[in-house]
Amino acid sequence: MDFNKVLVETVVCTGADGKGARFKRMLEARQEFKRRQDGCIAAWIGQSIDGQGLFIVQSVFTDKKSWKKISQAITDILDTKDGGLESVFGGPPLVGMFEVQLEALMIPDSAHS
Repeated sequence: MDFNKVLVETVVCTGADGKGARFKRMLEARQEFKRRQDGCIAAWIGQSIDGQGLFIVQSVFTDKKSWKKISQAITDILDTKDGGLESVFGGPPLVGMFEVQLEALMIPDSAHS
């Protein structure tokens, strides 16, 4: 196993009309859940600045096994409580899983100035 590589899950999605606030809360709950699990390095969401309700949802995992375990836990725990995201999606999400060199995620101090 190469410990210098991590998996980055990226989802681009929108909430259904009239369900944007609930959709955002559900996304935030899932990212918070991920952050509390072993094997998740980081998880966040970002909302588009144009007011269209478009979100990017990203999570960084140590490996594929952790991603699968955490994804299954979300299905088993959160989806059974709130019915899952399918009912609040505004359309099919665009999903990608990427292998990234860990150094690529490090932001140099000079970028913060």
